[in-house]
Amino acid sequence: MISFAIGLSVVLLLTILFLLFRIGTLVSIFRGSSQRAVGTTKTSNKINSTLLLLFLLVGGAAFAWSFADSWQEMNQPLASVHGDWTDSLFWTTMIIIGVVFVITQILLFWYSYKYKHQDDKKAYYYPHNNKLEIVWTMIPAVVMALLVFAGWKTWTKITSASPEDAVVIEVMGKQFSWMVRYPGPDGVLGDAKIPLVDATNQMGVDFSDQYALDDFMPREIHVPKGKPVLLKIRAQDVIHSVFMPHFRLKMDAVPGMPTKFWFVPTKTTYEMQNETGNPDFKYELACAEVCGRGHFAMRFIIVVDEPEDYEAWVAEQVPFVEEHPEILTKAETTPAKELVAKNGSGDKAEEVKTAL
Repeated sequence: MISFAIGLSVVLLLTILFLLFRIGTLVSIFRGSSQRAVGTTKTSNKINSTLLLLFLLVGGAAFAWSFADSWQEMNQPLASVHGDWTDSLFWTTMIIIGVVFVITQILLFWYSYKYKHQDDKKAYYYPHNNKLEIVWTMIPAVVMALLVFAGWKTWTKITSASPEDAVVIEVMGKQFSWMVRYPGPDGVLGDAKIPLVDATNQMGVDFSDQYALDDFMPREIHVPKGKPVLLKIRAQDVIHSVFMPHFRLKMDAVPGMPTKFWFVPTKTTYEMQNETGNPDFKYELACAEVCGRGHFAMRFIIVVDEPEDYEAWVAEQVPFVEEHPEILTKAETTPAKELVAKNGSGDKAEEVKTAL
């Protein structure tokens, strides 16, 4: 933020100086003093060209300082396998485009200084050159085509089918929070339907589906280190975006259009705390799509465990129907209705647990 403020101040200062000199030139012309106007124009040209060169030097130095100062914030520690592919593609693109940008800006401001108006110089008229136009068209076209191909190849790898043994987690975005659901021992998520959403069943899970009866909905996400994790993503109301910066993971959550993303975490939360030197470090899921006034509050904690710790955590989780046994009375069909019939009204968690 400080870097941005300093850079903006420099730009505004140079802009004000330029405008002041320009105003002086125009005032002289409007007064009708032709000789004075000519002299003022010559002086103005020299001053403006010098200011442009100064802007290049000061702006370039400010940019370099800002880039170096923000390096740590721009480069969050990496904690996934595919994140390495993403970072490699990103920095390859940045280097190529950055080099071209620096060269063109240096030439732009240097030519403005070197070829400022002078009475004893005449502009050279150079209207057309086929070879030159072919060269400066083909080189960027080939470079951009290679970058696009590299991006397509990387994206194809990232979005390929997840392994069969992937840990499946459903993530649903709604204004203004995230909800997650894990399959229970059966390893299969039960169906969910938006019309079933209510104050208790906020994910709209269809508990008439037998696969839904052992699903659980924790208040934080746990994933095992070194194991593939598949996120099944959906939204309840407006577009949200699943963003996990340390895993280089971003995928939109779109109402009516389920999406997915799979990744392999490579560092536990404890390992990342040691790496960053921050004992309070936590991975997080944030929303990267402005979705309303409460957008800032859409944050969900992610914990990366060692595989054995993850299994222990899963074993401790309680199915949603055990936490809210009354929800079975709202189920449309069997087997949920059968559970209620066999075990009373469904008001007691122990009865439901016994049935399950």
